[in-house]
Amino acid sequence: MDLRIFTEPQQGATYDTLLTVAKATEDLGFDAFFRSDHYLSMGDTDGLPGPTDAWITLAGLARETKRIRLGTLMTAGTFRLPGVLAIQVAQVDQMSGGRVELGLGAGWFEEEHKAYGIPFPKEKFARLEEQLAIVTGLWATEVGKTFDFRGAYYQLAESPALPKPAQAKIPVLIGGHGATRTPRLAAKYADEFNIPFASVEDSERQFGRVRAAAQEAGRDPHDLVYSNALVVCVGRDEQEIARRAAAIGREVDELRANGLAGTPAEVVDRIGRYAEIGSQRIYLQVLDLADLDHLELISAQVQSQLS
Repeated sequence: MDLRIFTEPQQGATYDTLLTVAKATEDLGFDAFFRSDHYLSMGDTDGLPGPTDAWITLAGLARETKRIRLGTLMTAGTFRLPGVLAIQVAQVDQMSGGRVELGLGAGWFEEEHKAYGIPFPKEKFARLEEQLAIVTGLWATEVGKTFDFRGAYYQLAESPALPKPAQAKIPVLIGGHGATRTPRLAAKYADEFNIPFASVEDSERQFGRVRAAAQEAGRDPHDLVYSNALVVCVGRDEQEIARRAAAIGREVDELRANGLAGTPAEVVDRIGRYAEIGSQRIYLQVLDLADLDHLELISAQVQSQLS
């Protein structure tokens, strides 16, 4: 079971804060550092000092880390033109020496689009399918050949399809709870399927849908990695668990029911339940980025038991 650190910088974090967490992620033996792609805070927080851009952040981290994988859960398809996104991600992959992964979603948070003047189209899912075809098609085009695409929303003509990533294939993550279109899209384009903030039972059902869609598409379902994203709140005792829950504005009982919360032994047991239904990777949503002791505890008493 891989454990990855997943951050939500729109809630309030500077680049220096993210760098500190990323370096701790690397030093403590976690597999990867991922971040969300949002420009507006959510809930009861002011988001100060303001948003940071996902791919600018990852470009910086690419040069300041050496081992960990770097990526997004999920880049919003509404934020970037697919050709530009393909260039950005390929460049960051080069800058990292081939450690980048692209999570790409349709985009959903209308308020952040209004706040920063970003168009929020109605037909987001159909656009996402074209974006995936373009990004992966550009990367797969042989050097010296060109890429053309004529879709309902995007048209590319005689693109040189450059630059190329450092990796032969950048892993693409697709995720979500949709019962029909999401599994079909994952079967066609994804290297990894991720379901965010879902119970063991809901995860098992959705993984089953993705496996079935892969088989229907003529693909081996085992070609995909199956993963979960879950909020984490670990403490050595009830007092420490309660303190960490309060720091992120959550209730302990709710976190225990819906995330990975409790003592290290409790969290290891709960991760085991996800592993039993086929989850191979957990993205730990860390909401208090100042609490590096939390990461140290997870590394020493949770991750160590899983490996």
